[in-house]
Amino acid sequence: MNLEKLVSISGMSGIHLIVATKDNGLIVEDFDTKKKRFISARKHQFSPLESISIFTDDGDSADLSKVFQNMMDQVEDNPLPDPKSKKEVLLEYFEDVLPNYDKDKVYPSDVKKLIKWYSFLNERDLFNRPKEEKKEEEAGK
Repeated sequence: MNLEKLVSISGMSGIHLIVATKDNGLIVEDFDTKKKRFISARKHQFSPLESISIFTDDGDSADLSKVFQNMMDQVEDNPLPDPKSKKEVLLEYFEDVLPNYDKDKVYPSDVKKLIKWYSFLNERDLFNRPKEEKKEEEAGK
Protein backbone atom coordinates (compact mmCIF):
# COMPACT_ATOMS: atom_id res chain seq x y z
CA MET A 1 0.00 0.00 0.00
CA ASN A 2 1.63 3.21 -1.20
CA LEU A 3 0.53 6.37 0.58
CA GLU A 4 3.45 8.41 -0.73
CA LYS A 5 1.57 10.89 -2.96
CA LEU A 6 -1.66 11.08 -0.96
CA VAL A 7 -2.41 14.12 1.18
CA SER A 8 -5.14 15.38 3.47
CA ILE A 9 -5.71 19.13 3.24
CA SER A 10 -7.19 21.23 6.02
CA GLY A 11 -10.49 22.80 5.06
CA MET A 12 -11.06 20.36 2.19
CA SER A 13 -12.84 17.02 2.40
CA GLY A 14 -11.35 13.77 1.17
CA ILE A 15 -7.87 12.83 0.15
CA HIS A 16 -6.01 14.28 -2.80
CA LEU A 17 -3.18 13.13 -5.05
CA ILE A 18 -0.06 15.32 -5.13
CA VAL A 19 0.74 16.09 -8.78
CA ALA A 20 3.52 18.64 -8.20
CA THR A 21 5.02 20.78 -5.47
CA LYS A 22 5.76 24.48 -5.55
CA ASP A 23 7.52 26.73 -3.07
CA ASN A 24 4.24 28.18 -1.84
CA GLY A 25 1.92 25.17 -2.07
CA LEU A 26 0.90 22.02 -3.92
CA ILE A 27 -0.80 21.13 -7.16
CA VAL A 28 -3.27 18.36 -6.32
CA GLU A 29 -5.72 16.24 -8.27
CA ASP A 30 -9.19 15.34 -7.09
CA PHE A 31 -9.79 11.58 -7.41
CA ASP A 32 -13.40 11.91 -8.53
CA THR A 33 -13.33 14.85 -10.93
CA LYS A 34 -9.67 14.46 -12.02
CA LYS A 35 -9.38 18.25 -11.86
CA LYS A 36 -6.02 19.65 -10.89
CA ARG A 37 -5.70 22.78 -8.82
CA PHE A 38 -3.18 24.79 -6.85
CA ILE A 39 -3.56 24.82 -3.06
CA SER A 40 -1.70 27.56 -1.20
CA ALA A 41 0.41 26.69 1.83
CA ARG A 42 -0.51 30.07 3.31
CA LYS A 43 -4.17 29.13 3.58
CA HIS A 44 -4.08 25.34 4.12
CA GLN A 45 -2.10 22.78 6.07
CA PHE A 46 -1.02 19.57 4.36
CA SER A 47 -0.79 16.15 6.01
CA PRO A 48 0.89 13.56 3.78
CA LEU A 49 -0.69 10.20 4.66
CA GLU A 50 2.67 8.40 4.67
CA SER A 51 3.87 10.63 7.53
CA ILE A 52 0.86 9.97 9.79
CA SER A 53 1.28 7.54 12.69
CA ILE A 54 -0.96 6.35 15.49
CA PHE A 55 0.32 6.51 19.07
CA THR A 56 0.74 3.15 20.77
CA ASP A 57 1.00 2.42 24.49
CA ASP A 58 4.55 1.08 24.20
CA GLY A 59 5.89 4.58 23.53
CA ASP A 60 6.24 3.96 19.79
CA SER A 61 3.77 4.55 16.99
CA ALA A 62 2.17 2.54 14.17
CA ASP A 63 2.33 3.82 10.61
CA LEU A 64 -0.97 4.58 8.92
CA SER A 65 -0.22 2.01 6.22
CA LYS A 66 0.03 -0.69 8.91
CA VAL A 67 -3.29 0.41 10.44
CA PHE A 68 -4.97 0.39 7.01
CA GLN A 69 -3.52 -3.07 6.34
CA ASN A 70 -4.96 -4.33 9.65
CA MET A 71 -8.33 -2.82 8.75
CA MET A 72 -8.21 -4.50 5.34
CA ASP A 73 -7.22 -7.88 6.83
CA GLN A 74 -10.09 -7.77 9.34
CA VAL A 75 -12.83 -6.33 7.14
CA GLU A 76 -14.73 -9.65 6.91
CA ASP A 77 -14.53 -10.54 10.62
CA ASN A 78 -14.65 -6.96 11.89
CA PRO A 79 -16.65 -4.77 9.45
CA LEU A 80 -16.20 -1.01 9.44
CA PRO A 81 -18.63 0.83 11.70
CA ASP A 82 -20.42 3.92 10.50
CA PRO A 83 -18.19 6.95 11.20
CA LYS A 84 -21.22 8.56 12.88
CA SER A 85 -21.46 5.73 15.42
CA LYS A 86 -21.16 6.34 19.15
CA LYS A 87 -17.63 6.79 20.44
CA GLU A 88 -17.77 3.48 22.33
CA VAL A 89 -18.47 1.60 19.08
CA LEU A 90 -15.64 3.40 17.27
CA LEU A 91 -13.11 2.74 20.03
CA GLU A 92 -14.17 -0.91 20.37
CA TYR A 93 -13.65 -1.37 16.62
CA PHE A 94 -10.26 0.34 16.73
CA GLU A 95 -9.12 -1.76 19.66
CA ASP A 96 -9.61 -4.85 17.46
CA VAL A 97 -7.64 -3.20 14.64
CA LEU A 98 -4.76 -1.91 16.77
CA PRO A 99 -4.95 -3.44 20.26
CA ASN A 100 -2.00 -1.50 21.66
CA TYR A 101 -3.14 2.01 20.61
CA ASP A 102 -2.63 4.69 23.28
CA LYS A 103 -6.07 5.23 24.80
CA ASP A 104 -5.06 8.62 26.22
CA LYS A 105 -3.77 10.10 22.95
CA VAL A 106 -6.06 8.58 20.31
CA TYR A 107 -9.50 10.17 20.34
CA PRO A 108 -12.80 8.99 18.83
CA SER A 109 -12.50 11.81 16.28
CA ASP A 110 -9.17 10.31 15.14
CA VAL A 111 -10.80 6.89 14.67
CA LYS A 112 -13.69 8.50 12.81
CA LYS A 113 -11.22 10.20 10.44
CA LEU A 114 -9.33 6.92 9.88
CA ILE A 115 -12.57 5.12 9.00
CA LYS A 116 -13.52 7.89 6.56
CA TRP A 117 -10.08 7.83 4.93
CA TYR A 118 -10.10 4.03 4.67
CA SER A 119 -13.56 4.09 3.09
CA PHE A 120 -12.54 6.84 0.68
CA LEU A 121 -9.45 4.95 -0.49
CA ASN A 122 -11.19 1.58 -0.59
CA GLU A 123 -14.15 2.88 -2.65
CA ARG A 124 -11.69 4.12 -5.27
CA ASP A 125 -9.74 0.83 -5.19
CA LEU A 126 -6.53 2.66 -4.25
CA PHE A 127 -5.32 -0.11 -1.95
CA ASN A 128 -4.96 -2.52 -4.87
CA ARG A 129 -3.35 -0.16 -7.38
CA PRO A 130 0.30 -0.63 -6.41
CA LYS A 131 -0.03 -4.41 -6.83
CA GLU A 132 -1.57 -3.98 -10.28
CA GLU A 133 1.15 -1.52 -11.34
CA LYS A 134 3.84 -4.03 -10.29
CA LYS A 135 2.14 -6.78 -12.30
CA GLU A 136 2.02 -4.50 -15.37
CA GLU A 137 5.73 -3.72 -14.98
CA GLU A 138 6.59 -7.42 -14.70
CA ALA A 139 4.42 -8.25 -17.74
CA GLY A 140 6.26 -5.57 -19.77
CA LYS A 141 9.69 -7.13 -19.02
